Amino acid sequence: MCGIVGYIGKRDVAPLLLEGLQRLEYRGYDSAGIAIQGKPAKGAQSAGLKTAKAKGRVRELEARLPKRFAGTTGIAHTRWATHGAPNDTNAHPHLDADGKVAVVHNGIIDNAAELRAKLAADGVELASDTDSEALAHLIGRSQAPTLEEKVRHALSMVEGTYGIAVLHADFPDRIVVARNGSPVVLGIGEKEMFVASDVAALVSHTRQVVTLDDGEMATLKADDYRTYTTEGSRTAPSPTTVEWEAESYDMGGHDTYMHKEIHEQVDAVDRVLRGRIDDRFSTVRLGGLNLDAREARGVRRVKILGCGSAYHTGLIGAQLIEELARIPADAEPASEFRYRNPVVDPDTLYIAVSQSGETYDTLAAVQELKRKGARVLGVVNVVGSAIARETDGGVYVHAGPEVCVVSTKCFTNTAVAFALLALHLGRIRDLSVADGKRIIAGLRKLPEQIAEVLSGEEEIKELAAEYANAKSMMFVGRVRGYPVAREASLKLKEVSYVHAEAYPASELKHGPLALIEPEVPTVAVLPDDDLLEKNRATLEEIKARSGRILAVAHREQEKADHTIVVPRNEVELDPILMGIPLQLLAYHTALALGRDIDKPRNLAKSVTVE
Repeated sequence: MCGIVGYIGKRDVAPLLLEGLQRLEYRGYDSAGIAIQGKPAKGAQSAGLKTAKAKGRVRELEARLPKRFAGTTGIAHTRWATHGAPNDTNAHPHLDADGKVAVVHNGIIDNAAELRAKLAADGVELASDTDSEALAHLIGRSQAPTLEEKVRHALSMVEGTYGIAVLHADFPDRIVVARNGSPVVLGIGEKEMFVASDVAALVSHTRQVVTLDDGEMATLKADDYRTYTTEGSRTAPSPTTVEWEAESYDMGGHDTYMHKEIHEQVDAVDRVLRGRIDDRFSTVRLGGLNLDAREARGVRRVKILGCGSAYHTGLIGAQLIEELARIPADAEPASEFRYRNPVVDPDTLYIAVSQSGETYDTLAAVQELKRKGARVLGVVNVVGSAIARETDGGVYVHAGPEVCVVSTKCFTNTAVAFALLALHLGRIRDLSVADGKRIIAGLRKLPEQIAEVLSGEEEIKELAAEYANAKSMMFVGRVRGYPVAREASLKLKEVSYVHAEAYPASELKHGPLALIEPEVPTVAVLPDDDLLEKNRATLEEIKARSGRILAVAHREQEKADHTIVVPRNEVELDPILMGIPLQLLAYHTALALGRDIDKPRNLAKSVTVE
């Protein structure tokens, strides 16, 4: 949540920061702000800090910038509100009482109420309703001689999560940053340094980055940087090269990022398969698992953890692992798992799923599992992310940058990654060579079949226009179809704001059938498997109650009002394809309703707070 970007060097900083904020706006878009070190007068050490803040999008901030807003060092922020309503005052950066300290902060300070009360008792007038403002005052009031020590002293009083960047008018040659539970990435340039909460803000300027670990700080100067722990011990992280070019974050001729990313799935799925198929043994190579055959055979259960769309891909993954590897498997929301004091079994393999690799609830679950001695794998998209570093091994899904808040290509690629993992585990155990070949053939067909689904976009657009005025929608599916229904329901809610619910088709008659009426259409996911006739019986129940039906199936369904026909693959892989037309349905419903598709209200891309 929220976006941070900072720069120190020789260039005019304001345009750089605005560009970075625009690239990070998918992480939060309630308000935005900038603080820069002003250019000092001749003979002066510092000109002090200049700030500009605005409620709303980055464009509102850009329009509000003073004409004379020059400097070569600055920090900026785009906000997703947690404490305090979105307004100019609550926007970051926050200043201390003397206006010498500016702080941008991602995360949540758990003891903010206590800190604010103590500051108020000491005579500090708090300007905002935020938890973050307390940090600026704590830093400003510290008597430590250096900015690094002032920040360290302030952080020692803080409980919670943070990714911060700090300016101080008395130390105009540096930016100090720190991380605990919220990502901070340094960008290394030629006699200039950058900082951001996501590499998207950096790739236009440098592809050499250093990712801070929790409990790590850094001092950035124009020609150097150094990293150290919050206790002051030096660290020496190695720079890495960002995989993606700046163009990967552009719209590429599409009207929205969501539309672009839906259409990128053909190439994205090809990427996640590339170099991993082993035809000789009818299996796949997943070297990053760090799990040898003997250890894999010792796994007695698989538990998959994720949030939102990642959880839904976990449901698909659990089914694939049970079907292909015959290992009991289930998925659970990471946010629930970490609070229910779960029994951690040494024979269970835990898998953490996250597009960003920084999802706080999932990361916290990983850390708790590691504390209890569990083996944890990660299935993530972002190389070098926190979950990738914390886990024992895993699979990168190679979907490429996903900018739209709602997940499309990452969801699909993660499902394919689970198919690869299930095949790998299955071939180590009891899956036959023939079945291995069958699944591999199905995987190889996916890119062209996805292209076939996308070629029917105009028909789906027409259907979306017909169903867009529904007051609510029901999504149903059985076994393989149920996770697809859940994800499709989530997509529609997220991007169109149309109320939607998902149920197992078998559960419809146990309560939800009371909601069926002409104004509440049902989307039914009907793979052509051994449950098809039972699914058709569900359609009969809906039609008997005057319900409208949109079916997603492998052939026309006579009981449905409309059918989106999807090409057939292997039964285990069919859910991967059946979700894609429902992404388009959500997209075109939102388009018909005039929604802000890439930035849906109240949501942000990377959920790095509880």
